[in-house]
Amino acid sequence: MAAMNLESYPPVFRQQSTSPEVQAHSHSDDVAKEFIQEFHSIPVVDLQCLNLDKLAEACKNWGLFRLVNHGIPLTLLRQLQDHSKKIFSLSFESKKALVISSPMSYFWGTPALTPSGDSLSRGSQNINWVEGFNVPVSQLSQFQARDPTLDSFRILLEEYGRHLTRIATTIFDAMAKTLNLNPEQSKTYLSESTGSIRVYRYPRCSSANETFGMEAHTDSSVLSILNQEQVGGFELLKDDKWLQIEPIPETLVLNLGDMLQAISNDEYKSVKHRVKPNKYGERYSICYFVFPSEGSVIQSSKYKPFTYNDFRAQVQQDIRTMGFKVGLDRFKFKQSQLQAETSNGEDEGV
Repeated sequence: MAAMNLESYPPVFRQQSTSPEVQAHSHSDDVAKEFIQEFHSIPVVDLQCLNLDKLAEACKNWGLFRLVNHGIPLTLLRQLQDHSKKIFSLSFESKKALVISSPMSYFWGTPALTPSGDSLSRGSQNINWVEGFNVPVSQLSQFQARDPTLDSFRILLEEYGRHLTRIATTIFDAMAKTLNLNPEQSKTYLSESTGSIRVYRYPRCSSANETFGMEAHTDSSVLSILNQEQVGGFELLKDDKWLQIEPIPETLVLNLGDMLQAISNDEYKSVKHRVKPNKYGERYSICYFVFPSEGSVIQSSKYKPFTYNDFRAQVQQDIRTMGFKVGLDRFKFKQSQLQAETSNGEDEGV
């Protein structure tokens, strides 16, 4: 294995990435052994033969499923992974400079970002063992990169973004049918213009058992679509147990976010998940997030009417003041409010 490029790591990650233990065992077999004993099967959804009953069952019971026959060329997936590694191999200072005057933003130590893509301060919370680039898909065409590698990456991300938009729209339209959503209202619940791609690297870490690559959380999105490379570490919480999800080549993992849970009136669940780093190898992944359109008001019998902008502002305030995301609980009706709503509905003959 080639020597690590320590200059590419954020400074705070460098010491625990080069401990004697990590250096002595840094080979591919050990990377696989870290996770291979604990993999669990998850529901599989075939995009070419979309079964609404299977889709609904996966959304209700898991909040997550593996997507096959998604139609993304395998060459594109491989090229994206290769270019991701090239970009992350640049020095830490180069990566920070790369995003100046660009719609792309660079972050590290936390997945919590402001609307502009800057890292959101989490107070005294532990640092997450992750770095990444946040890329608003709708702004990629405006990005004129001088660096040939970065420009090639932009072109690949544009093509990838078109495929992910297609997949997200197809899946959400099917979910809307299973939930019997009002067609006109549901059109605003997923907006192509809000799509963003995050490209992650999780550096190797000697204290991987005590560290989180990404701490336990739910996504704020409607849908999130994950393309992970072959180093494991992605885990979901089901029935109060953490299950590791195997990275299977040529498949995607789709999980539901907070917005979909509210849209479905809690029928579908926003799944809690996390990422563990690896002692001996870096982990790369690419994730797509999509949200409701701006101004779209989510109507639900269990939640006060709110927009995604309302939700995001509250989450950011909670992170700044409390150090963590409270999420949908902030918008739930209290029992007394629910009783009042029911009473008002009965009085009006609803």
